[in-house]
Amino acid sequence: MLEPFVSCYKGELFAGVDEVGRGPLAGDVVAAAVILDPQKPIEGLADSKKLTEKRREALFIEIQKNALSFCIARASVAEIDQLNILQASLLAMKRAVEGLSVAPEHVLVDGNKIPTWSYPAESVVKGDSRVAAISAASILAKVTRDREMVELDKVYPGYGFAGHKGYPTKVHMQALEKQGPCKAHRVSFGPVKRQLEQLEMF
Repeated sequence: MLEPFVSCYKGELFAGVDEVGRGPLAGDVVAAAVILDPQKPIEGLADSKKLTEKRREALFIEIQKNALSFCIARASVAEIDQLNILQASLLAMKRAVEGLSVAPEHVLVDGNKIPTWSYPAESVVKGDSRVAAISAASILAKVTRDREMVELDKVYPGYGFAGHKGYPTKVHMQALEKQGPCKAHRVSFGPVKRQLEQLEMF
C-alpha cells in the first residue's frame, strides 16, 4: 500500500488522477489531478463514492485550498460518442494533468489504464481508496460532475438528472422511454441508441 500524504513518489513530485462518469448515460466525463501538500494534510480523504455528499462538499473546498496544485477537466458528450467512453476518460485525465500549475514528475492514475502522455506514470487499481492524492482527485471530479448534473436537470427537466446523476436507474430508464433522449445523452450508449432507433421507426 502506498503511504498517504507523501510529497514524492520514488523521489519525485507526484500527482494523483481519477475520473468520474464512465457509467452514466448522460453528461460529460470529468477528471481531476491533484498534487497534495505534505505540510497541509487533509483529514478524511477516501474514495468519493464512500463519502456522504456533505463530507465530499467540505473536502472539495479543503482540497482546493490546501493542495499544491489541482486541475479539473473533462471530455464532452460529443467526444464520448466520437471516441468511446474509455478513450474519452483517458483524454479527460490527460487534460487534467496538463492543466496543473505545478508540473508533476510522476503521475499515479486510478484504475488499470494510463493516458498517452510524456509523464512517467503507473496505474493503481482501487487507487481512490489507497492513495490520498487520487482520493482527492476523485472527490474534486465527483463533486464537480454531480453539480453539473443538477444544473442539467434544470435545462432538461423530467429525466431526474439531479437525483441519479445520469446513471441508468429505473427512474432514468422510464423517463428516457417516455421522453426520448435529450442533447445531454450519450447516443453511443446502448439504452440511448435503442431509444433513438425506436423513435426513428415511427
